[in-house]
Amino acid sequence: MDLNFIWMPIVKVVFAMFLGGLIGLERELARKPAGLRTHMLVAGASSLLVVLGDIMIVNYSSSSMVKAIQADPIRIMEAIITGISFLGAGTIIFRNQQETVEGLTTAASILFAAAIGIAVALQQYLLAGILTVIAIVILFGLGYIERFIKRLRNRLYDENSKK
Repeated sequence: MDLNFIWMPIVKVVFAMFLGGLIGLERELARKPAGLRTHMLVAGASSLLVVLGDIMIVNYSSSSMVKAIQADPIRIMEAIITGISFLGAGTIIFRNQQETVEGLTTAASILFAAAIGIAVALQQYLLAGILTVIAIVILFGLGYIERFIKRLRNRLYDENSKK
């Protein structure tokens, strides 16, 4: 048995979990409901599902069932996106008294972690790594900008309400 066949899927899933964990670390530091573990598991699960799809194709392509199997990797991605979107929807909260919605960024980061997992499974390591860094920059950097804008808006609102 080929050791590459055994260890490469594990390496892919672990690398996807590492990248997902980097995104989840920011969410954890921001004290959001889905943090480090959630993002790691989402990225790892997404990667694992794509890898398993590849393994199924390899395992059954040489059997008598080859005509019965329809290999469509897009369907695996669709299923991942649907499942992860449902998970992300659970992080979104509407607060009626304040008329605010919370959790949208966390839901988006969960979906993004899933996409990173898919990219790793498809051996797009550089793409996954660069986009993980960009996501972290967006989550950290733009978070500061959003808070600055919110403080500025509150000051302007306070000044206008005093007039």
